[in-house]
Amino acid sequence: MSTWPAAALVISNMIGTGVFMSLGWQVMGFSRPDGTSLLTGSVFPIIMLWVVGGVLALCGALCYAELATALPRSGGEYNFLSRIYHPMVGFCTGLCSASIGFAAPIAASALVFGDYFCRAFPGYARVVPNHTVHVLGFLLVTIVTLCHLRSLRFTGWFQATVTGLTVLLILSFVVVGFGATPGQPVTFAPHVADWNWPVLGAFGGSLIWVMYSYSGWNAASYIVEEVRNPGKALPRALILGTVFVLTLYVAVNSVFLYTTPLARLSGQPEVAHLAGTEVFGPVGARISSALICVGLIANVSGMMWVGSRVSQAIGATYPVLGVLGRTSKTRVPYISLGYQYAITFVLLFFDPKNIINYVESVLIFWSLLAVLGVIVLRVREPNLPRPYRTWGYPFTPIVFAIIALFCLIQTYQLHPLESAVGAVTVLIGIPIYLWACRNVPSEQLRGVLPESST
Repeated sequence: MSTWPAAALVISNMIGTGVFMSLGWQVMGFSRPDGTSLLTGSVFPIIMLWVVGGVLALCGALCYAELATALPRSGGEYNFLSRIYHPMVGFCTGLCSASIGFAAPIAASALVFGDYFCRAFPGYARVVPNHTVHVLGFLLVTIVTLCHLRSLRFTGWFQATVTGLTVLLILSFVVVGFGATPGQPVTFAPHVADWNWPVLGAFGGSLIWVMYSYSGWNAASYIVEEVRNPGKALPRALILGTVFVLTLYVAVNSVFLYTTPLARLSGQPEVAHLAGTEVFGPVGARISSALICVGLIANVSGMMWVGSRVSQAIGATYPVLGVLGRTSKTRVPYISLGYQYAITFVLLFFDPKNIINYVESVLIFWSLLAVLGVIVLRVREPNLPRPYRTWGYPFTPIVFAIIALFCLIQTYQLHPLESAVGAVTVLIGIPIYLWACRNVPSEQLRGVLPESST
């Protein structure tokens, strides 16, 4: 696999996590209790949110690029944390990712897909009354799983194709949007009122939603062993993919703010419908919904791909779980895909918002440990071959760690119950690890295998 399919994986995972829905939450953050906006000067703070969030995601991508090339095994954080800290930490990370970390967002995206599909094509909402969204979500997950079961080559082609179509549609929306008549006098330049304490407070509180929208910047690190020349291709995929999505996010949200009056956006989480109506006319909301559906297909496919590789990596390390590591003649981990499909099916019966709240704090925590691991590994193993070194070290990982810690605290304050349940899920991995690691060499547990250490 070359750089482009890996970059497409990064792009699709990031785009599908909420580019069209997240602006609504930012506007809510900048709104007073009565619904009026705090932004009396310009929309500069909202645009800067996406710039700052993208720069922070890029900091994470730079760090993961070093880890993925220095520790070239598939599995993402499972591989990194097993080697840097302790195999038990890596196992808990991997088990959490394999059981809920990817299946939960897949289920949430599939349900959102069903909802937007019904909005784009209202006639289908009457096919299975009260259950159409779940049926459509189930069909999407099933079809994507079957596509991934075909072959590794087909998986890469499918991901690149769907992502390319998504990007093309978004760019078309941006071009047409900026050609439309603005819905309000828009000022993107900073204004003195943008630096008031209420605005700055809203900026910090809204940053967590923006960071969530950038989730997926680390996707290529989960498939290191499936990429040709990972020492060069992985850093390119992670960095170029993140920079591209940063640019795309800023452009799309600028269109939203350019075409739709801020007063109409305040308090509305689904701003794509409002902006779509302003850009395309009465059918604009349906066009926007169809566009979101395409992006969600790419997102589900990307998470299905990387999620199954975590289970595969666990199966390759622990003999008692070896069934998860089985692959077909076309190099597809079919057991891991089936395992992930089964968990996703169960999660389709839950509220997607609760699913995301449940898993978000855990994912932020693992990313925080991985990025700090760049510093730990530099100190402990200074002579380890590093085909790529993090630009801006040590400031890059430190900046990311500070913001990640801030988002972790904010997540706990907003969703304490879901965060607590997520922490318990992680702890469940400890007794399972103690059972699975029996009679397994310590070098194998840490991922120091002959084929990966040469």
